[in-house]
Amino acid sequence: MKLADFEQLLTDPGQELLGRLAGGYDEAAALSVAAKLRTQYPPDLVATALTQTRLRDRGLRKFGPRAQRMYFTAAGYEQATRTSVAELRADRFARAGARRIADLCCGIGGDALAFAEAGVEVLAVDRDPLTCAVLRANARTFGLADLIEVRCADVETVSLDGCDAVFLDPARRTERGRTFDPEAYSPSWSFALSLADRVPAVGFKVAPGLPHNLIPAGAQAEWVSDSGDVKEAGIYFGNLVGAGVGTSAADRHPARQATLLPGPHRLAASDVPDPSPGPVRRYLYEADGAVIRAHLLGELAEQITAHTIDPTIAYLTSDQLTATPFAAAYEITDVLPFNVKRLRAVVAERGYGILTVKKRGADIDPALLRKQLRPSGPNSAVLIVTRVAGAHTALLAQEAG
Repeated sequence: MKLADFEQLLTDPGQELLGRLAGGYDEAAALSVAAKLRTQYPPDLVATALTQTRLRDRGLRKFGPRAQRMYFTAAGYEQATRTSVAELRADRFARAGARRIADLCCGIGGDALAFAEAGVEVLAVDRDPLTCAVLRANARTFGLADLIEVRCADVETVSLDGCDAVFLDPARRTERGRTFDPEAYSPSWSFALSLADRVPAVGFKVAPGLPHNLIPAGAQAEWVSDSGDVKEAGIYFGNLVGAGVGTSAADRHPARQATLLPGPHRLAASDVPDPSPGPVRRYLYEADGAVIRAHLLGELAEQITAHTIDPTIAYLTSDQLTATPFAAAYEITDVLPFNVKRLRAVVAERGYGILTVKKRGADIDPALLRKQLRPSGPNSAVLIVTRVAGAHTALLAQEAG
């Protein structure tokens, strides 16, 4: 989409057309709808409006009902922070007393909107004119234009005068695809770290797989998951350390924490060693990905009185069922050597027609294995293929609690 095409959406005909298309995008009917609309509107406007309607429908997954009023670019949608995560971060900045935030590499405004809705002024900076135009439109749509100043500029040279906080969301893709080297981010890891020497409160987004040895001394790293999916990790400096949800001035400021949404639920590092492995007990716990990424399996094991089943596997097991937001629990019915023929016989004997196959530390294709097991019948089960004390093992289970 070109800038001129997007600007046409903001005209009266463009708004009228978006209104007519509101209510859902039907891929099967797109060609016939487009042909009909081209008799009433310019073809370029029809194409742009249909694309925007499709993106708004996709946006429901990240932004909920408000997506139907937002404006997107395809790349901007993919890179934007979902509303629940942006609100969590905005709360951190607000608790830290931020008054004016420089949102660098702001994109279409997932974070900028949340900052402004938390009552904080925002300087939103991006070097792409189209992206800046989309953010301005989103700010106007939600009545936040007075709080969000959009500046089309290079984030590495833009003046931060008047800003007491900075949030940076660097691009983590290169021409070769996604990069896992923080120094290859754009702007680089080195630039991100330099911000902490210039502004009292600095936070930036990183890939969830960031090596822990890169977390700077005195900073706080937070891994965030939403409905069980790890969405991002963030590194926070200065006034933002310890300003996350669930903390108070009296709390110790952990270097690492996992925050789960909805909730939020927070698990903080307390220097507990990883648990020692032992035999499979009655219950198996599958830790949330944010807990695993934050290396907090020891803290979780201590909370639920559990141990691991293998030194290399992030499953916990215990004889007692303990309610926790940080893991899904399963009641183990069988512990079997991994053998497809034997498993097929058990599945048939017990009438498991609804069979969920999970794996960890096993070189299998869950979909293919499920097909090989030929599930049939009225009953349901969970099959977990993993390693127990180094041996490939099949655990049959039921969801617990």
